[in-house]
Amino acid sequence: MRKLLAIAAMTLAPLAGALEERSICIYDPLGSSGPMFGLMKDYREFALAEGVNITLHAYTDEKIASDDFKAEQCDGVVMTGARARPFSKFASTIEAIGAVPDDKIMKQVVGAISAPNAAKYMKTERYEVGGVIPAGAVYLFVNDRSIDTVEEMSGKRIATLDYDKPSIKMVNHVGAAVVPSNSANFSGKFNNGSVDIAYAPAIAYKPLEMYKGLGEKGGIMRYNLAYLDFQLVLHRERFDPEYGQKSRTYVLSQFDRAIKSIQTNTAEIEDHYWMDLPEADAKKYNEMLRQVRIELRDEGVYDGKMLKLLKNLRCKDDPSAAECVENLE
Repeated sequence: MRKLLAIAAMTLAPLAGALEERSICIYDPLGSSGPMFGLMKDYREFALAEGVNITLHAYTDEKIASDDFKAEQCDGVVMTGARARPFSKFASTIEAIGAVPDDKIMKQVVGAISAPNAAKYMKTERYEVGGVIPAGAVYLFVNDRSIDTVEEMSGKRIATLDYDKPSIKMVNHVGAAVVPSNSANFSGKFNNGSVDIAYAPAIAYKPLEMYKGLGEKGGIMRYNLAYLDFQLVLHRERFDPEYGQKSRTYVLSQFDRAIKSIQTNTAEIEDHYWMDLPEADAKKYNEMLRQVRIELRDEGVYDGKMLKLLKNLRCKDDPSAAECVENLE
């Protein structure tokens, strides 16, 4: 159906006026053969139906994609929430550590911010978030299964995103050693033994060959440190005023498709790598992450409105949680 709409849009373009020519830079670790680029190919058909002819550019280096967007070499960019923080503190706070425990809450928050009554929160003076795409829970990958508690992480080397203040703060908080890294090289450092620990979603396991770093002794802690997402950020002045909302509505319609891809990637991880936390430890870590979130909000890194929305969704799902009796977020 989308292809028919796209063909119709191109056919009618001479009658309604020429299509607007726009470009989007897309960060995908696998480049033009990756899943994010694939999703955006279908997005292009949606845009054609809206009278916009989008040229897609694949990037395997997220920083270059972000820099090219800032330099206005592309009209939109797809990047992770952490990279999107300078463009939308509100939307990027979805990736706040420990704030989104599962796919259910993620779908609720993306649905809420994609609704028309939330449009004002998705815009800044120059930018607009045109959609949020789920990429799954972020897990700790360790090269030795004996690293199974916060205490055991003390002194260990962790590949840490050097542009992401929350990541640096969290690593310092547990007494581990920050090894400055980025989305292009963190997996290589884990795989060659330069670091003891890395954090990544399941979608990174096979494409980035993280099983090499796990080896025979390593494991993956089945605890959601954060929920990774990709965000489509637009230069507002390059699109019609109504386009951003239509874009968010379309991207939301692709949520379940993205989740199925995450589930497939997760199923590819061998069972013996998973390490389950005792419930008492999980509760302790939940509280630790909450305290760090509050500190980062007070430091101006996280958006308070988004943290409150996320807390309300968590407490609606689990009213008995300890955080729900306090009004700290």
